[in-house]
Amino acid sequence: MRIDAGQHMRMEQRMKLSPRMIQSMEILQLASMALEERIEQELEANPTLELVEESADRNKLEQDDGYDPEAPMVVADTEQDNASDDFERLSDMSEQYGDTWEQNTEGSADYHTPMRKAPSGERDAKMDAMANTACRSASLVDQMLDQWRYVDIDDRTRAIGEHMIAFIDDDGYLRTELREMLDKASYDVTEDDLRRVLKEVQTRLDPPGIAARDLQECMLIQLDALIRDCEDDEELPVLRNARTLVADHLKDIEMNRMPRITRQSGMSMDDLNDAMLKLRRLDPRPGRNLSPERVEVIMPDVLVEYDPMGDRYIAAMNRGTQPDLRISPQYRKLSKDRDQDRKTRKYIADNLNHARWLIDALQQRETTLLRVVNIVIEAQRDFLDHGPEHLKPLPMIGVADQLGIHVGTVSRAVAEKYMQTPRGIYPLRMFFSGGTESSDGQEMSWAAVQAKLKAIIDDEDTKDPWSDDKLVDELKKQGIDIARRTVAKYRQQLNIPPARRRKQF
Repeated sequence: MRIDAGQHMRMEQRMKLSPRMIQSMEILQLASMALEERIEQELEANPTLELVEESADRNKLEQDDGYDPEAPMVVADTEQDNASDDFERLSDMSEQYGDTWEQNTEGSADYHTPMRKAPSGERDAKMDAMANTACRSASLVDQMLDQWRYVDIDDRTRAIGEHMIAFIDDDGYLRTELREMLDKASYDVTEDDLRRVLKEVQTRLDPPGIAARDLQECMLIQLDALIRDCEDDEELPVLRNARTLVADHLKDIEMNRMPRITRQSGMSMDDLNDAMLKLRRLDPRPGRNLSPERVEVIMPDVLVEYDPMGDRYIAAMNRGTQPDLRISPQYRKLSKDRDQDRKTRKYIADNLNHARWLIDALQQRETTLLRVVNIVIEAQRDFLDHGPEHLKPLPMIGVADQLGIHVGTVSRAVAEKYMQTPRGIYPLRMFFSGGTESSDGQEMSWAAVQAKLKAIIDDEDTKDPWSDDKLVDELKKQGIDIARRTVAKYRQQLNIPPARRRKQF
């Protein structure tokens, strides 16, 4: 085998993304809350980037950062007026905290590690927010263990119960098999012990239904508690009928086979309906009452309002708590100081360039997003005027062609973004979908077809609900011709059960 070294030439085309372009795409794709977090990280990492104070006269700022290197620095007179008070407070803190205060204040004037100082008399917004934030609530397991400690039982039962409670999930269910709990126990315990203690846990803990192993057991525990505490002679038979339904006819209830239940149980239809009302009041996930799900906060990126004077809709960016940024005047001046060593000037120059890129990327994000939203407003005027049933198909590639940008840029601009309209807050991506054409030549998006389908089902006779074939016919009457399997797919996406299960007796 022979190995040779040589030189070769070839021509090829490559597309490489510069770091600045990559940063712009990342900033464009971020939602509002993620963008605020990114800005906070940049402020901490880049000393040349700073906030524009609310009291600053923004009209005097230049388009870049508003700093005039020749202008003298102005110091507020209030700093001198309050100087004596400041020294008195420093003296008091030194006496109170001693060496700890002196150690913490040493080097605070160091140029390389600047410390931010709130103006005298002003509150620290971040500290106020932290003070007003609710503390994290105890987990469901911790709350159940607290209850279990006050139960009057022997020590062995208490220890087994604590081991068992640790397996309860956020819904309040004990879905782990007893055999697995047995294997993970650190002391001698039998499966019979676990079954015995399980009954104690299910009957002693609140809310009723905790530590159930499935939905049926959860409902039975709740019904047994209601029957045990019931003092109304008229309500007691209804609760017993409800328990019979859960114990013997749960599958028939799921399939809405009410006539079959009446034949097998001997209940009348009125008794059955009364018992069903009781079942609807039960909690299928009792643990969620003590450990509520964390609700995702949606911050709209764009605000759309109607202008009655011009009979049009106007879009504006929702800045929220997003701060205004600028280049630090002091660091820009230092970058031109030839007395600084080369390494320091390079460090400052690199951070200045990065800060400029970030500010440009933020401006580009707003410009691109507003351009896209204005196209959406123009195309979806009927939706804004009349509602979801009038949503029109709007492909992203068509918007990209109108704006003269790549379709990927449009996709990034609308990703995880929300738009607040007079009809509510909607994800921007919802407005970009395919669709169909009605019999009168009007274009309709698939979301509008789903809205029409839901409206038809809402108006149907609950005693005789329409099948999917009948829903196809009803849509045709409104000029929408789609297949039966499409109706079934949309019905499932809307979480609407089939006609058999929608029927009410």
